[in-house]
Amino acid sequence: MEFSRIQHGSLVVQDLQRAAAFYREVLGLQEIAIPTTFVSAGLQVRWFQIGTQQIHLLQNSQPNQDSPRHIALQVDDVQAARVNLRAKSLQLDEDIPIPGADRFFITDPDGNRLEIIEWKQEYVAIPV
Repeated sequence: MEFSRIQHGSLVVQDLQRAAAFYREVLGLQEIAIPTTFVSAGLQVRWFQIGTQQIHLLQNSQPNQDSPRHIALQVDDVQAARVNLRAKSLQLDEDIPIPGADRFFITDPDGNRLEIIEWKQEYVAIPV
């Protein structure tokens, strides 16, 4: 068995319509159709394409607890992303610097943390 990539990440949201509007209108992600079997099973989800991966929004009556958990979204121009998201009145959290990268965090309307990152240099993975 060999893993090749992360196919999707899922986030818990309380208001599916509000969350979908944030990911579609604020972040500009493309919403995609969910499998027809989900509808007949009564699942309340929305899916968004981001490159070859996806973000799945799962409706739940209780939000996730505050946590450092997050999904990182890579951009080609992090400074432009800062300007764009500040203009949309989002609070940006500048975090611990990573050598070779520029990044910041935002939260969606349900408190899910999203890291916005631009890698300026290729990250060299060193086995531990």
